[in-house]
Amino acid sequence: MDDLEKAIIISFDESGTIDHELKSRAVSYCQQLKESRSICRVCVERVLCTKFVQVQFWCLQTLQEFLHLRYSSMSPEEKLYVRESVMSMACDGRIGEKGSIRFLDGPSFIKNKLAQVLVTLIYFEYPMIWSSVFVDFLQHLNKGAAVIDMFCRVLNALDDEVISLDYPRNAEEVVVAGRIKDGMRQQCIPQIVRAWYDIVSLYKNSDPDVCTSVLDSLRRCISWIDIGLIANNAFVPMLFELVLVEGPPEQLRGAAANCVLAIVSKRMDPRSKLSMLQSLQMSRVFSVVAGNGDSELISSLAALLTGYAAELLDCSKRLDSEEIKGISTELLDEVLPSVFYVMQNCEMDATFNIVQFLSGYVATMKSLSPLREKQVLHIGQILEVIRSQICYDPVYRNSLNVPDKIGKEEEYRMEEFRKDFLVLLRSVGRVAPDVTQLFIRNSLASALVSSSERNVEEVEAALSLLHALGESISEEAMKTGSGMLRELVPMLLSARINCHSHRLVALAYLETVTRYVKFVQENTNYIPLVLAVFLDERGIHHPNIYVSRRASYLFMRVVKLLKAKLVPYIQKILQSLQDKVGQCMNSDWSVKVQKSSGTEDGSHIFEAIGLLIGMEEVSPEKQSEYLSSLLTPLCHQVKELLLDAKVQNQDDSFEKIAVIQQIVMAINALSKGFSERLVTASRPTIGVMFKQTLDILLQILEVFPKVELLRNKVTSFIHRMVDTLGASVFPYLPKALGQLIADSEPKEMVSFLVLINQLICKFNSLVGNILEELFPAIASRVFHVLPRDGFPSGPGSNTEEIRELQELQKTFYTFLHVVTTHDLSSVFLSLKGRVYLDPLIQLLLHTSCSHKDILVRKACVQIFIRLIKDWCARPNVEEKVPGFQNFIIETFAINCCLYSVLDKSFEFRDANTLVLFGEIVVAQKVMYEKFGGEFLVHFVSKAFQTARCPQELAEQYCQKLQGSDIKALKVFYQSLIENLRHQQNGSLVFR
Repeated sequence: MDDLEKAIIISFDESGTIDHELKSRAVSYCQQLKESRSICRVCVERVLCTKFVQVQFWCLQTLQEFLHLRYSSMSPEEKLYVRESVMSMACDGRIGEKGSIRFLDGPSFIKNKLAQVLVTLIYFEYPMIWSSVFVDFLQHLNKGAAVIDMFCRVLNALDDEVISLDYPRNAEEVVVAGRIKDGMRQQCIPQIVRAWYDIVSLYKNSDPDVCTSVLDSLRRCISWIDIGLIANNAFVPMLFELVLVEGPPEQLRGAAANCVLAIVSKRMDPRSKLSMLQSLQMSRVFSVVAGNGDSELISSLAALLTGYAAELLDCSKRLDSEEIKGISTELLDEVLPSVFYVMQNCEMDATFNIVQFLSGYVATMKSLSPLREKQVLHIGQILEVIRSQICYDPVYRNSLNVPDKIGKEEEYRMEEFRKDFLVLLRSVGRVAPDVTQLFIRNSLASALVSSSERNVEEVEAALSLLHALGESISEEAMKTGSGMLRELVPMLLSARINCHSHRLVALAYLETVTRYVKFVQENTNYIPLVLAVFLDERGIHHPNIYVSRRASYLFMRVVKLLKAKLVPYIQKILQSLQDKVGQCMNSDWSVKVQKSSGTEDGSHIFEAIGLLIGMEEVSPEKQSEYLSSLLTPLCHQVKELLLDAKVQNQDDSFEKIAVIQQIVMAINALSKGFSERLVTASRPTIGVMFKQTLDILLQILEVFPKVELLRNKVTSFIHRMVDTLGASVFPYLPKALGQLIADSEPKEMVSFLVLINQLICKFNSLVGNILEELFPAIASRVFHVLPRDGFPSGPGSNTEEIRELQELQKTFYTFLHVVTTHDLSSVFLSLKGRVYLDPLIQLLLHTSCSHKDILVRKACVQIFIRLIKDWCARPNVEEKVPGFQNFIIETFAINCCLYSVLDKSFEFRDANTLVLFGEIVVAQKVMYEKFGGEFLVHFVSKAFQTARCPQELAEQYCQKLQGSDIKALKVFYQSLIENLRHQQNGSLVFR
C-alpha cells in the first residue's frame, strides 16, 4: 500500500481511532493531489489496480469532479484515454493484468459511481464527440447479467443526473437533456428497446433481478421515446404476463406494472390516448388486486389502476365527441370499483392525489340530472372512501384519549389531512344530497348499534361526517329540517354510544350536536334531549376532564342560541349543575385548586347560568333568588380568604390566590348575562347585588396589591361592571383606579390605559374630573419608563421587556387620541397636568414626524388637529395655551407637514402612508382656517424657500389651500412634494 492509498483510507476512517492531526494531513494530501494536472491518469490507473473499495470510490469521485470542473481544459488525448478506460471498466470490469478480480462484481455504490462518471462524459460528448457510446455498450450485453446491470445503472444515472424533470434543472441542463434525447431517439432507442425485450424474455425465469433492473430503466424512458416501440403486440403482452402470472417474484411483477403505468401516463392526443387505453384491457388486473393482500405488488397495481382511471377522466374532459366520451365513461365505470377498493385497502402512491381525482370525477356529474344508476353507485363508493380515509388509526387510540404528545401530533395531522376530504364530501352532497344524507344516516346507525369499544374510530368518523354535512346545510334548511334531518337529529340526540367514554368520540358527538342546535330552535320539543346531552355523562359530567371542559363551553354556546326557550328549564338546569357550581363554592381551597387545574374553562358554566338567569323573561323574584344564591356564597368566600390572608402568614397564599382568581372569573362570567338596562333601570335590585360584589372584589387589590394575576382579573371585572352598571359605577372608580395605577409595571399599565379608554368612550365628558386627577399619574409613569432616545434596534433588542414598553407606548398614543377626540383635551391643562404639557407635545411632534408605525403617526397628526381646534382661537382672542399657536406654525407645520413628507422614507405607494398624508393635508387646511395669512406666509415664505420650491408652485399651493376642494389640495400637494424631491435629488436632509 503506497502513500496515496494510505492517505485515502485514513481520510475515510470514521472509527475515531485515527489521530486527528494524522487524519488532517491525509485529507490535505488527497486535496493537494486533486489539484495535480495528471490526476485524471492517476485516478484511472489506480482504480484499475487497487483492491480497496475506499480507494476505488475516491478515484471515481475525483474523476467525476475533474470532468465536471475542468473538462474544457483537457487535451483530446486525455479525453480519449478517460473515455476508453471508463468504457472498458463498465463493459468488462477486469482489474489487474491477470483479470483475477471482476470490477463489476464490486459493491453497488462503486458501480453507481462508475455510472455517474460515464454519464458525465455523455453530458459533454454525446452525440457530437462520442456518438457510439450506447451502440458500443449494446454489443457487450451478451457478456451476461453483470454488464446488463451496469448498462441499466448508466441509463438510470442519466435519467437522475440529466433527463428526469423530477429534479430542478437550469437552462443549460434542459438544453443538454434535449440534445441527448434527440441523439438517442435518432440513433439507438429502437436497438435499446429491442435489447430490453430480448433480455426480459431470456432472463424472466432465471434472473428476475436483472429483469427488474431492465424494466426500471424502461419505465424511466417511456415518457420521452416513441410510444409505439413499447405499446405494441410484443411488449404489452409480455408486461401483462409478468403482472398477471403468479410465478415471478413480486418485485419483478411490480416493475412490470410500473412500466404499464408509464405507458398509461404518456402524454398524448386524447383520442389516441383513449384508443391506447382501450387496447390495454386493464380489466385483467382487477381480480389480481382483489385477490392479494397488502404487498409491494399491490402498491404498484394500486398506482397503475389509479393512474389509468385518472387518464380516462382526463380524456373524458378533453374530448368533445359524445360518442367517444361514452367510451371513456364506460371504461371509467369498469375500473372505478377497483380504484375505490385500492383507495380503501392499499398503500397509495404518494404522487396520486385521491381527493383531486375524486373531486374531478364528481365535477363531471354536476351538470347531470338525474344521475345514472352506476354513478349513484359510484357516489356511494366515494363516500365509503371518504369515511375510510378520515378514520384514525387504532394504534393511536390510547394516545388520543389522554392525549399525550403523540396523540396531539396525530390529532393535528388528521385535522389538516381531513380538510380536503370534507370539502370533497360537501361537493358530493351538492351533487347527490339524498345519497349523501342516506349514507351518513346509515353510518351513524351502524355506529350506534355497535356493542364494543373496537369501533371507536368508525364512530368518530361517522359523527365527523354528520358534523361536516351540517356545514353545507343552509340556515333555512337546518331550521325546517329538510331531507333526512328530521330523522338524523333525533337519532343523534337520543344516542347512547358504548364507546362514548373515549375523548375523540365524546368531543365529536358534542360538536355535532352543537352544529344542529339551530334545528332545535324551530323544533323546541327536542330541547329536553339537547339539555340531557350536555348535562349528563355525555357532556359536562363526562369522566374525561378535556371533554367536560369542552362541553361547558359548547353548552354556553347552546344557551346563547336557545336563550328564552330555555326559561321553563332553568330550575332543572341549575339542579343539574349544582355539583359543578359547588366545586367553585367549596370553602376548602386546597381541594378546589386541585380540581380547577388552573384552567379558565370552569367559567363557561357560570356564563351559561348568567345568560339563563339574566333574561327579562325570568321573574324579578326568581332572578334575585338565583343571583343571590350564587353571588352570596362566592363573595363570602372571597371575604374569608382575604381576611385569612391579612391575619396569617403567606405560606399558603398561592392556593388562596388561585381560588380567588377562579371566583373572580366565575362572577365575571356570570355577569355577562345581565344587560345595563335591566340592572340599572328595570330591576335595580340586581344592580345593588353587583355593586356589593364589586365593592368586595376591589378589596383584593388592597390585600394583594402586587399579584399580577389578580390585578388582571379584577381589572377585567371592572371592565364588565362599566358595561353592566353604567354611570352607577362612578363611586367605585377613584379608589379602584388609584389602586390599579400604583406601582404598575408596563404590562399592567397597558391594561390600565385600556380600561381608561373604555371609560372615556362610554361616558365622554362625564369622566373629566376622574381623568383630571389621573392624568398626572399616568403621564409621570409613562414618561418615567419609556426610553427618551427611542427603542434600541439590532441584535438583542427584541426582548420581552422591550416589547412590553413598545406596547405601552402604542397604548399611550391611543389613550391620547381617545382623550382629544372625546373633547377632553382640557385635562392636559389642569394645574397638576400642565407640568407634562411640554414633554407631551414634543413626544407627539417627534412621533408624528418619524415613528416607524405609520398608523401611530397618523393618530398623532389627528391629535394635533384636535388640539389646534380646541386650543387655538380666532385672531384677537387671548390664547388658551400661550405659545402653542407659534409652536404649531413654526415647528409642527414645517417639520411634520413638509420635512417629514419630503423624506424619501415617506412611501406614497403604501396605502397606510397615503392615509397619513391625507391627515397631514387636513392639518394644513385646519391651520389655515385658524391662523389665516399668518400660517400661510410663514409656511410658504420660510418652509418652501428652504425646500427651494419654485415660486409658481408656491402660488398654486396658496390657491389650492384657500379653495374648498380638499381632494384637489391633496393631489396637488403630493405632486408638489414629488417635484421637490426630484429637484433636491437627495442632497438636502430635512430634520
